[in-house]
Amino acid sequence: MAKDTRSFFERLTGTVRMDEDTEPEVTKRPATSKNDPLASVWNDEESETEGELTVDVYQTADMIIIKSMIAGVRPEDLDVSITRDSVSIRGHREEEKIAQEDDYFARELYWGSFSRTIQLPEEVDVDEAEAVEKHGLLILKLPKLDKKRHSKLKVKTV
Repeated sequence: MAKDTRSFFERLTGTVRMDEDTEPEVTKRPATSKNDPLASVWNDEESETEGELTVDVYQTADMIIIKSMIAGVRPEDLDVSITRDSVSIRGHREEEKIAQEDDYFARELYWGSFSRTIQLPEEVDVDEAEAVEKHGLLILKLPKLDKKRHSKLKVKTV
């Protein structure tokens, strides 16, 4: 099975990239009932695809900041891994089964696993990195490494 390379936003909205030379592959999913024309849009439980998390990445003079919406994700279902030159965010958004499939008029929210790996433009200090969640917004603050900083070492005799 070919991996769906569309971004989370493209899969969410059903948009297609216009900058590609090839014609996009369109996959139709069967509706769950005759009354539900939107049931085929989302939440195919048999699907092995993983959502791609959308992010904002910017820098200040001494930090790289990454922001991403993770509303509905419990902290224990979120994994943030940082190296000096990349950040990986993985998680799972669990759907609470409240209504029967036939009772939905629209199903547009994304449920299931998601991830995103971001290559950083500069090296960061992994030990000083900070992650904060506020109102469903994940904010990663990554201090840049100061490559121009010098320090002197004292030589000890033993």
